Amino acid sequence: EFLSEEGQEKFWNFVEASQNIKTPEHDGSNYSSYHGMLKVACQSLSPLQQNLLKFSLSLRSYSATVQAFQQIAADEPPPKGCTLFFAVHGEKTCEFESLGKLLQTASERPKPFLFKGDHRYPASNPESPIVILYAEIGTEEFYRFHKLLVLKAEAGEITYILRHYIANPSKEKVYLSGYGVELAIKSTEYKAKDDTQVKGTDVNATVIDENDPIDEVQGFLFGKLRQLYPDLMEELKELRKHLVESTNEMAPLKVWQLQGNLYEQLQHIVAARSSGNLTVNSCTGRNQLSKASLQRLQPGDSALFINGLLIDLDTQDIFSLIDVLRNEARVMEGLHSLGIEGLSLHNVLKLNIQPSDSDYAVDIRSPAISWINNLEVDSRYNSWPYSVQELLRPTFPGVIRQIRKNFHNFVLIVDPTHETTAELLNVAEMFFSNHIPLRIGLVFVVNDSEDVDGLQDPGVALLRVYNYVAQEMDNNYAFQTIYNKVKTGDQLKVEHVVSVLEKQYPYVEVNSILGIDSAYDQNRKAARAYYEQTGVGPLPVVLFNGMPFQKDQLDPDDLETVTMHKILETTNVVEYIMNQPNVVPRINSRILTSDREYLDLTAMTFLHSPSNIPPAPPPFFSADDSFVRPVTFWIVGDFDKPSGRQLLYDAIKHQKSSNNVRISMINNPSEDPNSKNTLVAKAIWAALQTQTSNNAKNFITKMAKEETAKALEAGADILEFAVGVKAFESPKVDFILSHAIYCRDVLKLKKGQRAVISNGRIIGPLEDGEMFNQDDFHLLENIILKTSGQKIKSQIQQLGFEEDLVLLYLSNIFYSLKLFLLLFSAVKLRPKEGETYFDVVAIVDPVTRDAQRLAPLLLVLNQLINMNLRVFMNCQSKLSDMPLKSFYRYVLEPEISFTADNNFASGPIAKFLDMPQSPLFTLNLNTPESWMVESVRTPYDLDNIYLEEVDNVVAAEYELEYLLLEGHCYDITTGQPPRGLQFTLGTSTNPVIVDTIVMANLGYFQLKANPGAWTLRLRKGRSEDIYRIYSHDGTDSPPEANEVIVVLNNFKSKIIKVKASIKTGFALKKDCLTSSGGRTVEGLMLPSYKLTLEDKDDVLNIFSVASGHLYERFLRIMMLSVLKHTKTPLKFWFLKNYLSPTFKEFIPYMAEKYNFQYELVQYKWPRWLHQQTEKQRIIWGYKILFLDVLFPLAVDKILFVDADQIVRTDLKELRDFNLDGAPYGYTPFCDSRREMDGYRFWKSGYWASHLAGRKYHISALYVVDLKKFRKIAAGDRLRGQYQGLSQDPNSLSNLDQDLPNNMIHQVPIKSLPQEWLWCETWCDDSSKKRAKTIDLCNNPMTKEPKLQAAMRIVPEWQDYDQEIKHSCGIMIHGEKLKLDCFIDNFYIESLFFSGMSAKLLNN
Repeated sequence: EFLSEEGQEKFWNFVEASQNIKTPEHDGSNYSSYHGMLKVACQSLSPLQQNLLKFSLSLRSYSATVQAFQQIAADEPPPKGCTLFFAVHGEKTCEFESLGKLLQTASERPKPFLFKGDHRYPASNPESPIVILYAEIGTEEFYRFHKLLVLKAEAGEITYILRHYIANPSKEKVYLSGYGVELAIKSTEYKAKDDTQVKGTDVNATVIDENDPIDEVQGFLFGKLRQLYPDLMEELKELRKHLVESTNEMAPLKVWQLQGNLYEQLQHIVAARSSGNLTVNSCTGRNQLSKASLQRLQPGDSALFINGLLIDLDTQDIFSLIDVLRNEARVMEGLHSLGIEGLSLHNVLKLNIQPSDSDYAVDIRSPAISWINNLEVDSRYNSWPYSVQELLRPTFPGVIRQIRKNFHNFVLIVDPTHETTAELLNVAEMFFSNHIPLRIGLVFVVNDSEDVDGLQDPGVALLRVYNYVAQEMDNNYAFQTIYNKVKTGDQLKVEHVVSVLEKQYPYVEVNSILGIDSAYDQNRKAARAYYEQTGVGPLPVVLFNGMPFQKDQLDPDDLETVTMHKILETTNVVEYIMNQPNVVPRINSRILTSDREYLDLTAMTFLHSPSNIPPAPPPFFSADDSFVRPVTFWIVGDFDKPSGRQLLYDAIKHQKSSNNVRISMINNPSEDPNSKNTLVAKAIWAALQTQTSNNAKNFITKMAKEETAKALEAGADILEFAVGVKAFESPKVDFILSHAIYCRDVLKLKKGQRAVISNGRIIGPLEDGEMFNQDDFHLLENIILKTSGQKIKSQIQQLGFEEDLVLLYLSNIFYSLKLFLLLFSAVKLRPKEGETYFDVVAIVDPVTRDAQRLAPLLLVLNQLINMNLRVFMNCQSKLSDMPLKSFYRYVLEPEISFTADNNFASGPIAKFLDMPQSPLFTLNLNTPESWMVESVRTPYDLDNIYLEEVDNVVAAEYELEYLLLEGHCYDITTGQPPRGLQFTLGTSTNPVIVDTIVMANLGYFQLKANPGAWTLRLRKGRSEDIYRIYSHDGTDSPPEANEVIVVLNNFKSKIIKVKASIKTGFALKKDCLTSSGGRTVEGLMLPSYKLTLEDKDDVLNIFSVASGHLYERFLRIMMLSVLKHTKTPLKFWFLKNYLSPTFKEFIPYMAEKYNFQYELVQYKWPRWLHQQTEKQRIIWGYKILFLDVLFPLAVDKILFVDADQIVRTDLKELRDFNLDGAPYGYTPFCDSRREMDGYRFWKSGYWASHLAGRKYHISALYVVDLKKFRKIAAGDRLRGQYQGLSQDPNSLSNLDQDLPNNMIHQVPIKSLPQEWLWCETWCDDSSKKRAKTIDLCNNPMTKEPKLQAAMRIVPEWQDYDQEIKHSCGIMIHGEKLKLDCFIDNFYIESLFFSGMSAKLLNN
């Protein structure tokens, strides 16, 4: 798969050569098999590409690709008992003998959908039936059938497609890398530790054994010492313990130490010398701070630049970074092969040649435009000042300066018969009558046929009457007169024009003005010619100073607003404007579009041409052979057809007027070429082969003329045109055949289609009859010169190269950032001499999270690539607190590792050795954005890690459970996210697997999936009834396809864009949440334990969150207290993201014993929503920010109950509580315990004024009417307010509580009666007897540990605790499970993170 991205030719070469590799099953070890595979694969790869291949294999980057094909195969599904199989247009077989019959009937069945990642055999005939082979490369059976299919493909009988399929995948998990693990120091202000100790742990994972040579403490390799001195084992153990205990204490730094010692420590780092080619520049952190300011970085900021490209460490993961490295490697090696090396190479790379964003304008100095007014000469503007000095006079903002200069020019190009014309003319008339300083011009585009007169065509009638009135009076009188009979939205008719004429000029004979002999046809032909020549697109068109407005700006209200804004912005007079470089004779939207397609020319060398270069490239010709020309045009077409010749002729005409252009031709014949139907193409080819550039140019110009082509067809002698006769008379047309194949396979053109390739950019295919003339080539040249051409030309001239292939190649390079050349750096790593190298600049503050991620990444990059590394220290000069409060490991290896017996090592892992003993840690994962992971194996509490009390080594294992499909959806009518729209994701055999709702925030949605091909649909019901999918971007199906196919085949983020439109008959204000519309499927969930769902009104839904074993212990007790008091059937919903494996293993047994349902829900925090870094605050966010998307749409009401609550009543009463139209109900804080008045922060300051007499509510218990919550978009409002407030680190200190209270005016809260939540901290003792629930609030006065408080405050708590323990014990012994329900803290000397595995081949 790595090779296929380098080119399909390399992929198929590897497939052919791989049959000689020994596999472990056939007398080969893993080590020999791996290196044998590398030897074959690396034959066509450079050393840099070889390193990137090894790195990709180490990362398992393409495991997801293989698994995607596996899922596609499973969806077929495979015939039973087959190790491989063929699929022919939907029919499947394992037998090659049966293939013939399937091929005979293939045309009767539709062709299968082919994915972008499919492997098509190069010689395949696209018109023939498609045969898909599902097989495992490397098996003998595969090679046997592969050879047979290749023979059929080369004979043109089939199109051969290969997809990976493993009949019996291994059950072994695949260990991944490319993620980070953080041990964060946790606050111990409130003790949250369980009193139950860890009992006999049994974690069968890879751990650090006693002989591990990396068991290093303070420079002593204890693994090696134990091997050398086995008789001193006990003494070595004591020494190790002493070293750990004496060095691992973490005393907090004082402020003066932070401020005074940081630069001193930094200078120690800078002064350090390393063996090898590491050199250090003697400059201080303060010097580097000034250098960093050049990059507009603040002190303490970090950044990474590779070849001048900014790598955003927050958004780019290692998988996208590999793509950057590979793309850069292709470009650099291509430049290196051209002889551009060292600093010159990097100067070329850093050229900013991004396409320009500037708008292009057309020249409005045309007689075809009828100007209604002229600010400089009309008497109505006599009172206005004439001097341009008025522009300097200060005015109030928004005041339009009235100056007698034609600064602002407004041209309407309209068809008078179009229904929108009246509206546009009304806007123009409003500008005119209100004395807006705007010169207004009209271009009436009407039928210019001489056989059509004004009595037949209303457009012609209007033009003639306008011209008549303008001659009799003037243009502005004609402008105000002729359209006053047409109502807005109506279409112009001849009778409208006649009535105006008869009313204004009753004595005039209508026939003389409108009839066939009318003398009032001025500008009729000129107007249409001007419209066609400018190429401004479909009518109507509005130009402001020559620049066309967008179609969505032509609504009358918008047009008025946009024009007034333009007037306020523009200060140029018309002649100055029209002489600007962005004014061109013609505008072509195909050229100006931002969606541009380029040929990949990065593999070009002097020795051979890759598949993307024409196999028989014709020579170029140009105006002056001694001149460096930065613009290259390949003209593609059938030059034996008029359309192809016209395109070539226009290109040559333009080239004659430009010294920047060279031209070559690629012939794309409309039919199979032979010596008779390729006369012109052969003549052109012969001229290029035998003539000088100038002679060839003159000859080809003759050949492109129609009279010459007709003369040749009529039998004229080619000698009349002085061409190389021998080359012309050759009967061979091989070069045309090769060009035809190139057009089909590389340019993706059909036979005879035209296109223009400009410096590698593909413009086409051009439609039949589509104009692409000399003015279009002028525009294209203008854009190239402005963006890249002139810059590259100057570089090439400095290097002393001829332009030949260089300019064509360089124009394929696109970079957005030019990095300042920095002269000094704190650390320099010199590249190897004579080799291509990456220019890497890292700017870092050593005591930040970015530094933790950047350091291991740079170490791995140093092993992968040859780089010129410069590291700049960008420290903050003053610190009041240590900014870094965590330890971090980045799991990344440059190459696969092996064990001593030549087998694959178990996989990369994160190891934390010699950790400080006293802090309390919590473990967090930093994974790529699209990963959803869960903890699957550890008996320990990863939320509370206390190393002081335990000696053993502990392993924790996580699993990659899902890959996210993310997207944004908009309604094309309103431009806004469609309210309540719902999507489903599934396969052809299982159409609905997950569902989701579109947020109003950015139209965002996310769906959980795994590698494979998925179909996105609108959910059946109101979504499908009201909306249809209009278009989609970033998907794997064509835009016009009915079904949206999305392929997830890598570990990178997949983000799609969907546009929806409302179906005819539905009001624009309808949304999909007006009615719940019956049952929904369960989406965004992983049902771990499911019972038959009863009528939703009879099920009480309770939501809760917990992290850490202590809170999971509280959670089980809360559940039991609910079960004891509630008679209604219960369903518990738990946030899966932070639950321990212990809890997830135990909950099914508890559900079975106590007869309740449960479901684990999860949602990935969206990347665009401000990220929290502390685990507790993330959990608080999940409590309030995603209530509208966490639960299936069938759930109408949900109760949230905190894990540390005890329930003493039937919660059905709370569910049925009348919320009086509010989306949710909360209990207010008690105010009866007077001694806590000093801690009631909501009684004064901001909260007192904001609440304005309302109560501040506690978030430990609340009821949510999800139907109402979604209907008023409460979730979107809460997220919007959170996004604004969370930017300030001092706001939302209690996120889950402060946010709803802050939004109380926009999202109302119904206050629940006080007895619904009693808390000893805030409520007096007398009210406890009425309490329906008891919450174990933290007490800011006493800081009493929560476990101790629970036993003291709630008498029944210990009974519940014992009952759960008893139940757990029975289940363990009955089921023989290795399970401990009650462990909380684990205490270890060394924490070891055993790795991330993925359900790939055994999902």
